[in-house]
Amino acid sequence: MIAGLSARQKSLSPKYFYDAIGSALFEAICLTPEYYPTRTETALLREVAADIGAGIADGAVLVEFGSGASDKTRLLLDAAPQIAAYVPIDISVDALDQAAARLARHYPALQVAPLAGDFTAELSLPEPVRPRPKVGFFPGSTIGNFTPPQAVAFLRSVRRLLGEDATLIVGADVVKDEATLVAAYDDAAGVTAGFNKNLLTRINRELGGDFDLDAFAHEARWNAALQRMEMHLVSRHDQIVNAAGHAFAFKAGESLHSENSHKFTAASFAALAAQAGWHVRQAWTSAAPQFAVYLLTPQDGAAA
Repeated sequence: MIAGLSARQKSLSPKYFYDAIGSALFEAICLTPEYYPTRTETALLREVAADIGAGIADGAVLVEFGSGASDKTRLLLDAAPQIAAYVPIDISVDALDQAAARLARHYPALQVAPLAGDFTAELSLPEPVRPRPKVGFFPGSTIGNFTPPQAVAFLRSVRRLLGEDATLIVGADVVKDEATLVAAYDDAAGVTAGFNKNLLTRINRELGGDFDLDAFAHEARWNAALQRMEMHLVSRHDQIVNAAGHAFAFKAGESLHSENSHKFTAASFAALAAQAGWHVRQAWTSAAPQFAVYLLTPQDGAAA
């Protein structure tokens, strides 16, 4: 936080949204009429789950990065009952524990081994599941939260974690008109604004901050040059904010850049995956508002 608020363009990683309140707010965002990605991806996964499941080996382990409520996971588990184990990875322990308990109740034969942690860090899978065939699952277009170099680094780390015989299922949002995109990140009910401002609430609570939430405005911006949506918290006036023993000056109109959400074309996603040593074996795209699901396999001879 100190490093992010000391930069010329103040910024923080979106992973810090996800305390218990932030996780619940994100689930609420997914239910707003403007936020199409979740319902569109869910409908698409429902259509193609049988195709995906047919290619999953008996006894496989499903490894999900940023599992959240694990709602989409059930579509794969239902389509591929041969999956023997599930490793949900999430930075929010509360969300992880609740989701793992629900899945264990609904799938009593499934070995559920939750892994609390930051999936951008180097992780190790639980020992009992390591020998099994592995399928990675990264839905929700969370890949878009990374800058392109960060995305490549993450996809390389997934290859190292899952191994050279793994497959990876990735959901990625598609470039579309600005009005649809901006509305999705600035819903009329203000749920996304509350989610964004919860970042300041968390700083106040955990790092002794004195942010006045009313002194900041939520703003969603389409950056056409970089093909990404951006979320900002914009200072309404000149102010000094204290947190973690440091003072930070905000000018009127200055923003804290809190999230990127890159959007992709089929070509741009394939190129990104290739840089990390993955090959797009199959892709499915929904009707408008378009969302895509990609099935990736490691490129032969590519370095992890």
